[in-house]
Amino acid sequence: MFIPSILLKQLYTRGSLTNVDGGVKFSLKNRLKDAKLLEILSVKLNKKPIPLEDVSILFGDKEAIAALELKHAGELDFPLRKVVTLLMKEISPLPAEKHTIDLEFKAEPFGKLKVSVDDVITDKKDFEVKIPRNDEDDYSDDAIKTRQDFLKEQTGKSIQHINQYSIDPHSLQGNIEHFMGVAQVPMGIAGPIKVNGEHAKGEFLIPMATTEGTLVASYNRGMKVANMCGGIKSTVQDDAMQRAPVFVFDDARGARDFVQWIKDNFDKIREEAEATSSIAKLTYIDHYLSNKFAFLRFNFKTGDAAGQNMVGRATFAACGWILDHYKGGIKNFYLESNFATDKKASQINIMRTRGKRVTAEVTIKKEVLEQVMRVEPAQLDYHNRVASIGSFLSGVNNNGLHSANGITAMFIATGQDVANVSESSAGIIYTELTKEGDLYLSLTIPSLIVATYGGGTGIGTQKECLELLDCFGKDKVYKFAEIVAAVALAGEISLASAISSSDWVSSHEQYGRNR
Repeated sequence: MFIPSILLKQLYTRGSLTNVDGGVKFSLKNRLKDAKLLEILSVKLNKKPIPLEDVSILFGDKEAIAALELKHAGELDFPLRKVVTLLMKEISPLPAEKHTIDLEFKAEPFGKLKVSVDDVITDKKDFEVKIPRNDEDDYSDDAIKTRQDFLKEQTGKSIQHINQYSIDPHSLQGNIEHFMGVAQVPMGIAGPIKVNGEHAKGEFLIPMATTEGTLVASYNRGMKVANMCGGIKSTVQDDAMQRAPVFVFDDARGARDFVQWIKDNFDKIREEAEATSSIAKLTYIDHYLSNKFAFLRFNFKTGDAAGQNMVGRATFAACGWILDHYKGGIKNFYLESNFATDKKASQINIMRTRGKRVTAEVTIKKEVLEQVMRVEPAQLDYHNRVASIGSFLSGVNNNGLHSANGITAMFIATGQDVANVSESSAGIIYTELTKEGDLYLSLTIPSLIVATYGGGTGIGTQKECLELLDCFGKDKVYKFAEIVAAVALAGEISLASAISSSDWVSSHEQYGRNR
């Protein structure tokens, strides 16, 4: 089985090269798939062969196995994400500098594998303050209590609320490290909001977690107006998640020729990428040339997951195949060039989509605006045109008012990666007066990054909030995206009306921070 050399290097655990009594040890972590370790063929340290009779294998709390015995003792289970440690005896302590390790071994189902890496032994400082860990079970009650006591010891402060929670800490593995408690955020509900989507159809009560006074009330008001006019139509228009590697060449021609090779070999690159996941589907690769650099944007569909880690792993595997097969002289390579603009607002994601591109639309009756919002449709339309000039002059990349407010409140409530609000909150507003004197509004969110499966969506309260919307689990992400876009538009209606009718400050006086 072919495995790119760059992927094989990831088996080695960086920083694991350590001096111990009577020798030196290092570790491997299975980051490929469930396997069986069959035989250690050779070990070299700084290009010097280490006799296999001086090498032992440590696997968890099991008794050490001599490397020479492994072949005769039979296979050793090496499941995904498990760590195996190799101990090299009869070696003098290594100096604190860079060292080279070469390891050859056989594993099923991969066959013969070779890992060549450099690692550094660093001086351990006994006086360093370290957060307590339990290597056997870092989510146990004892491990958590030890960290809470450590916090009190270091700060002199006691905690009364942080340590109160109802979730099973063991369910948080992969979501949080050094777990010691929770942050409680107040949650309210707005709505119901009527959504006329292709996936979200009906009325939904919206959980919103926030500490900003007036936010829930404001969105509730916008939903009321939309409902009085038949609800909000939501449409998912595109779906893509990116990783953007960059390849460096001697000159611009080298970069140009490389891009043509990528086009010619797209089918094989897609095969290598998709082999890492049953969900990720590579749809196309954008290319951008500058100087002697070839920037590529790998575009994937990621099912119901947000997918940043998924596409990172898939793109890494594809790039490993590229590095091993392109013969045109790649001088350097980085898996991420900052061209995917992960967790950063950008113009390219407005143009090319990151996450879900969703548009929410509504036509608000003139009499509804007048009766509920005390504002004329023409006032809102005129204010939008004036505010768009302000957006242009300020240099922002969208002309929406405050979609980040509603999106953040929903993200916190439903277990989304909240840092994605930096991209997801970009909103493009359009208004139009109809012949009847009503107001058509639409909001396009070009990079809404949401998930209904994986990440933080399965944690206690977050899972419950998604279930309240019937949006937890597989085949629900488009429905959730349509609801989020509809909520964001309701917020735009409310704030735009408040500004246009001069109710903005008085609302905060009554409900918010000025009270």
